[in-house]
Amino acid sequence: QVQLVESGGGLVQPGGSLRLSCAASGFTLDYYAIGWFRQAPGKEREGVSCISSSDGSTYYADSVKGRFTISRDNAKNTVYLQMNSLKPEGTAVYYCAADPRDWAVQAMCVIMGLTGSWGQGTQVTVSS
Repeated sequence: QVQLVESGGGLVQPGGSLRLSCAASGFTLDYYAIGWFRQAPGKEREGVSCISSSDGSTYYADSVKGRFTISRDNAKNTVYLQMNSLKPEGTAVYYCAADPRDWAVQAMCVIMGLTGSWGQGTQVTVSS
């Protein structure tokens, strides 16, 4: 069964950090572009960060640039999203998605946002 499972969310104070994990089962993440997306209450899902399958190039939304880092550990078949200096507007359910196409990473982020098969996600709450 092909599946992505998100974990690592929680409650954190503004300025704090969390590391989210996206673990794959049933397929090898090495050959897939991976994206992190989030959806806040009453808002549309938005792309946060994506990483390509081939050269590891990355894309970040302007709102998280310089604070979030996406990385992959192929040995663990997992992609991470390190989130630092979290802000209250970062409160959302975070999801990951995968796509086997090897296009420019920003294009892949758009494609995955439109075609992604969404799991349960992991809740991140940034509040004092």
